[in-house]
Amino acid sequence: MPTISMFYGILIRMFFRDFDRHHVPHIHADFQGEIGVYSILDGTLLAGSLPPGKSKLVVAWIEIHKDDLLADWELAVNGKKPFQIRGLDL
Repeated sequence: MPTISMFYGILIRMFFRDFDRHHVPHIHADFQGEIGVYSILDGTLLAGSLPPGKSKLVVAWIEIHKDDLLADWELAVNGKKPFQIRGLDL
């Protein structure tokens, strides 16, 4: 479960071969023990939750980095290490 980005106390992780449970490309966002699973395709919350302000930051970050996230997803589902992706600079 590599951490691919960090910003504003949020850790963004992508699991290796993690496509069975959610069936769509997704990331896991962790903020102080709360975890939200978000679709890379449209930022939809698939499972869990984050505080509303942190959730908005994650959705914005997904939109900005969608192409990089999809490339990382292909690596991860094939058992390869995904690349780091820059966090948000607000």
